[in-house]
Formats: sequence, structure tokens, C-alpha cells
Amino acid sequence: MAPDDRHDSAPDLRILGDRITLQPSGFVEPEHTGEGKEEALMKNMARFRSEPLRFLREVSLYVSGTGWRAYDNVIGQPIFYSGFSEHIKTEMMSATLLQTKIAQLADMRVAVEEKEGLLNGSDSDLAAKKARRRAALVQNLQEVAEKLADNMICKFDSKPFIRGAYYLVTQLLLRAYHQGIHVSSEEVLRLRSVAEEAARKKQSIIFLPCHRSHVDYVSLQLLCYRLGLALPVVVAGDNLNFPVVGSFLQHAGAMYIRRSFGDDQLYSTLVQTYIDVMLQGGYNLECFIEGGRSRTGKLLPPKFGILNFVLDSLLSGRVEDAIICPVSTQYDKVIETEGYVTELLGVPKKKENLADFLTGGSSILSLRLGRVDVRFHEPWSLRGFIDEQLSRLSKMPSAINVDWRDMKNQMLRQKLLRTLGYKVLADINAVSVVMPTALIGTVLLTLRGRGVGRRELILRVEWLTNRVRAKGGRVAHFGNAPLSDVVQRGLDVLGKDLVGVVEGLPEPTYYAVDRFQLSFYRNMTIHLFISETLVATALYTKVKQGGGPSIQDIPYRDLSDQVLFLSSLFRGEFIYSGEGLATNLERTLLGLEADNVILLERDEEGNITKVGLSGAERAAGRENFDFYCFLIWPFIEASWLAAVSLMGLVPPAGQKDDIWVQVSKAQDSAQLLGKTLYHQGDLSYFEAVNKETLKNSYQRFAEEGIIQVVKSKDTRIPPRLRIAPEWRPGRDKETGELLPAGRLWDFTEKIASSRREGKNRRDGATVSSRVLRLTNELGRKLFEEAVEGETGKGKGKGKGKAAVPARLSSEDERSLSRTVREQERKRKLERRAHL
Repeated sequence: MAPDDRHDSAPDLRILGDRITLQPSGFVEPEHTGEGKEEALMKNMARFRSEPLRFLREVSLYVSGTGWRAYDNVIGQPIFYSGFSEHIKTEMMSATLLQTKIAQLADMRVAVEEKEGLLNGSDSDLAAKKARRRAALVQNLQEVAEKLADNMICKFDSKPFIRGAYYLVTQLLLRAYHQGIHVSSEEVLRLRSVAEEAARKKQSIIFLPCHRSHVDYVSLQLLCYRLGLALPVVVAGDNLNFPVVGSFLQHAGAMYIRRSFGDDQLYSTLVQTYIDVMLQGGYNLECFIEGGRSRTGKLLPPKFGILNFVLDSLLSGRVEDAIICPVSTQYDKVIETEGYVTELLGVPKKKENLADFLTGGSSILSLRLGRVDVRFHEPWSLRGFIDEQLSRLSKMPSAINVDWRDMKNQMLRQKLLRTLGYKVLADINAVSVVMPTALIGTVLLTLRGRGVGRRELILRVEWLTNRVRAKGGRVAHFGNAPLSDVVQRGLDVLGKDLVGVVEGLPEPTYYAVDRFQLSFYRNMTIHLFISETLVATALYTKVKQGGGPSIQDIPYRDLSDQVLFLSSLFRGEFIYSGEGLATNLERTLLGLEADNVILLERDEEGNITKVGLSGAERAAGRENFDFYCFLIWPFIEASWLAAVSLMGLVPPAGQKDDIWVQVSKAQDSAQLLGKTLYHQGDLSYFEAVNKETLKNSYQRFAEEGIIQVVKSKDTRIPPRLRIAPEWRPGRDKETGELLPAGRLWDFTEKIASSRREGKNRRDGATVSSRVLRLTNELGRKLFEEAVEGETGKGKGKGKGKAAVPARLSSEDERSLSRTVREQERKRKLERRAHL
């Protein structure tokens, strides 16, 4: 076996209905005439109309629990028995943590009532009144906590229910993903071994999957059921707890929590208590490291909500240990991508409801979406991770005075959480499988021309496959089938709405129909090449200037500075290696040199002094260099667009600088600016108006202090922002026009230096004139709406809508000062490169 195939050496378990097939790595069944092998395998799940007797027999097997369907003797703690949820709720309500918080809240309320005169301090029986009032408050809080707990906890109470649910969901899922669910047998056997050891120690396995689709948690539950592992309790947002479906999911393993806890101390403590009970009892848990679903196809930055509770359980000593298992779930095609596109283009997300669920459920029965690949990283001890980090931190010199042994120190917890989150993301990327659809999407979106012939498409997919494997990535198994068949399968799954074909030519020619939606699949590969893309676009700052080869060479110091700038700019977008910039940059340059993409000049001591394109790369039409640039250019465009939009947030002439604009409205305005610039030819990629990427850019700008964001304690008031005074550009004193000068302008120009040069524009002159005028006009409207919005009469304000203050209250001013100080401390703590 070739060395590059070592990551794919484990056999696969193909799971289709009640049939498991062990097959060699790289195996794909060849195409057959007629129905095709996949269709024949699907018949294992009988249908009533075509095979009523077989259908009834299968149902009876699930109802009676024959063989593995019984779900008896699972690896893990006992679940699915009558009274399970009552047992868990009793454990929660009797927990010291919850009872202490209830007593504390009751005491606080009694003190407030006494201070406000609701309890007469001169009464002779004041102590008795306070005791009675406190007892009543405790009783009320107990009832509230019990009701909240009942709505929150999963209800593993009925084994017949889970048998029927498994059969029903398998029927639905495997009609949509007709090629089944694939896993690595090596990983599954390892997971079972870890699960057996965890069960003996009464430790929980915490599954941390990536999140691209609602199918993620369904597929993992099906796998655990089919392989005899105790089903995990799945952390889900309470937006899914709608009639009928919510109850079904709760009995299948969902625990519901609010999207935001606010200042509700009782609710927060209740969630912590539930996590404690789960981990103390050794019950498995599943939560999504990214929080919500990724609408862009790549991993999102980690969210620390549930992980914070899990970490608290261990740091407090209430739980000894838990096992972390990062999980990657990949799809030939994601069901929700069409809906994602509308959301990313600014259409508000629809609230989940039963009608949409039933409509969506019936429509997937006719889909043929290929296959699902689930990969499990090697599980590891959370306690071991914490001990390792504490040991490392205690040996590191710190710019600030932090006691790394204080388990209650918030800086320590934030450091541990961030390191934990990014380690899990790196582990997920390490085991992720690149699907054929992702390969095709990447090729089609990294072409200079409009389309590509069939033969060239196959060659580029083969080239990309080899590049993925050379980078240590995994490619979906199609080794035994002709690559042409695999490519055709991918094209069939993507469909003509995403990839079009021009017939009647000497060879079929394929082109991207919906580039925005196809970018979802391209983004599934970008993490493998992020270092190369940063180097390529840094070198492009010289290449775009044209001229001879020597003119296009870039000094090493300049290249390093631009790579540092871009890597910091995209810190919230991509997952980098933890070895540091210098090490990563040197390795990447040597790799590109070995691939004959770039030429490195060195001094007498062997130090790199200049970087340029190699002669072979120029002779090949820069196809490899262009490939790396095309991967990241849409993200550079989006960051540039976000930075340009900030120029419009300078207060108009004659307007005081104490006006704050709603964050959501500023981002909507940036998206509108982007759509305008795209249609006018000043923006090369429509993907740059992606709402999620723009949002990430604004978040990154806030982290660096370019913009200041205030979040009011009043939940009715949305977050507001302004440009930090030191970043604010000036205006012409006579005309009031924005001046293309200053710190923010220089920052925007630095991003623009790596942008793709347009055919009919030159960045500098275009931006300094027409684009700035458009930005200024949109910004002026934002300020007008902000002032009008203070009275509740602004555009879009309806009856009963609260007014949004455009100026800060004294409390908000204090909050802003605390936020600025906290950000400065965090930047010192992280000791990272900054913009």
C-alpha cells in the first residue's frame, strides 16, 4: 500500500438498515446497469406497498427486540428503563449545588424585601416572618426548578420507544442518504474498547462532533444504537422543542437548554447540576463544539457554553474524569444547504415548526444524497488534558500576575476553555474525510475559466486527491472504482442546480451554476491548505504588480509580515497548527519549494532572503499558485468589504460622535454595500457578502479594538457599536467627504494588497473615490435611523417596539470601560500576533 494511503487503511463498516458489511478501505462498488447496487441494498428496508409481508416481518423484529434490535447489554450505564427520568430529576433536586443556590436566592430576596420595607423591621416577630417568607420562597424556587428540569432533561424511559424510533429514523435517513452510513472499523473497535473501560470506571464519554446538519446527531445516535453503545444525551437548543417533534427527540436523547441564560442564576445552576449528575453517573453526553450549525461548510470557532459547565464539574472536584471523543461527520450533500444560502444572503432564519418538519421529512424520501461518513478521533482523558495544561502554564513566564493553580481564577478557566476548544477542532479536522462532492466543488471554484472539460475535471480531482493525502488528509474511499465513475457520482449528487453541463461540444464541459451554494463544499477542503493560501496571497501582493520575474519576487521579511497579518486577520475563521507562525511558515515554504511552486533565494548562511514563483510554475500557467489563491480570495474579499464598511461609521459632518449604531444594522448595511459592489464590478466574489463571514470579521475587529461594542443588560436593547476614536478616519472640512487616509484606511489597504485584482478596476483609485462615497451614503442612513430609533419611530419600527437609545447610559459607559480593559488583559494573556 502506498504511504499516502495509510490514513485510509482501516476497513469500513457499511451500515444500511439492519445489515452491516465489512469492506476494505478505498472500496466503492462499481456501477451496474439497471437499478444499481445501492438501490438493491436499500431493499433491506422493506416497503409496505412493494413487499408487505417482509415489511411486517421487519416491524415485528423491532417490536419484539430480536437480536441486536433488543438493545440489551449495551456498553455503558443502564438507560431506557421505566423511571429513568424521575431518577435523574431526583438526583438533580437533591444535589448540594442546586439546594445551596436556592437557599442563597431565597436569602437574597428576603434581604431585598426587608430593605424595601415589605417586611416591617419593627415587628417583634420579624425573625419568624422572615423564616416563613424564606420557606415560602424556597418552596416556590423548588417548584420552578422542578418544572424547568422536567422540560430540560432527556427521558430515556422506554426501550420499546427507542426500538421503534430507530426503525423509523433509519427508514427516513437511508432513503435520503441512499449509499448508507460509513465508519472506520478500526475507529469503532477502538471506541468500543474505550467505552468498556469507561463503563467499568463509571466515566462518561463526551462526544464533540462538528455541526453541519440536523442529521449529525441523528447519525451518531443510530451508530451508537447499532453498535451497542449507550446513547449519549444530546445538548439541543430549546428552539427544537416544538410540539410532537420536541417530545419525540427528548425521549430519544435530547436535553433542551435556552440559547441564552441571561442573569438567571437558578437556570444556570440547574444546567450545571444536570451536567454534574450526568457525568457523576457515567452517562454519555453529546454537544456540538461549534454551537450552531455551520452555514459555510468549514468549522466554526468553538463555543464554550456547555464545555464551561463540563470543565467546572472537573475543576471543582465534583467529577473525577470524563472521556473526550471528537467526531467528524461528512456528507456527499447536506440537506439544508439551500436554506443556508438564503440565510447567509440576509433572509431571516425561520423558526422551527411542525409543518416545516413534516414537509421536509416527506420531501427527503425522494432525494438521493449519497452517503454519510462518520469518523471518531482517538478518545482522550479530560483530566489528563487539564493536568497537562496546568503543568505547562505553571512553567511559562507570564506578562501578567496569574496564579495558574487557582481553579477559580477566570483567566485560567478561559485559557483552558480556549485551548480545549481549539484542540477539539484540530482533532475533528485531523479525522475528517473529504468527499467527492467537496473535491468537485473545490476544483470548479478554483478555475480561471468559465468551465472545465470532463477529462480535465477528472485530472484536477485526481491532483487534488493527491494533494489532500500529501497534507495528511483523508479522502472518501473510491479506490476500487474508476475515478471517472466517482466523479460522475459526485456530479449526480450535486445535481444540475449546482453544476451545469454544456452538451454538444467535443466533450462535456462543466461549470458552477450556484457558486454561493457550491462554496459550502469547497470550504470543506480549505483547512488542509490554509498555510499555503496565506503564503500564496502574501506573494500575490508582488505578483499582481506584473513585470518580470525579478520584480515579482518578495523579500522574506515583507512576505512574513503579510502572512502574519493575514493569519491574525483570519484567526476567527480558520484553525491553525499550534506550532507557531515561524515554524509553520518555514515548513510551508519548504513544501512549496519541494513542489516546484516557488523559488527560494538564500544567503550564505542558508537563511531565506527572497521568495518568488518558480520557472516551472510560470510555465504551467500558475495553476498551482492560482489554486491556493482562489481558495482564500473570497474570505479576503469579505474582510476587505467589512473593513470598507467601517469607514461609513464615521459620524457625518455636524453629527456628534456619541451616536451608537446597532451591530445587526451595521452588518446588514455592509452586506448591502457588498451586493452593490459585486454588481458594479468592484467585488469579485459574491460569496464575500456571506453574512456569517462578515459577522466574523466584525467580531475580529471588536477583539482588536477597531470597533467598540456595548451589550446592554436590558435584553430589549440590541448590541450597539462605534469605531474606536483612535481608528476613526477624518473628513474633508469643506465637503464633508471621507478622507482616504488614517489608521483604518491603511488597514483596509493592507487587506486590499492581497485581493484578487479585477479585470476592469484598480483598487486604490476605485476605493478612494466611488466606493467611499457609497460607503459614506450608507453610513449616513445608519446614523439617521439610529437617531430616529431612539423615539421608537425609526424605519422598521412597529407598534409596541421598544426604542433603541443611540447614546449610552452611565451604566453602559461603565460597561464599555470594563470591556475595553478586559480586552486589553485578554490580548496580553494570549500573547498572540495582533492586527
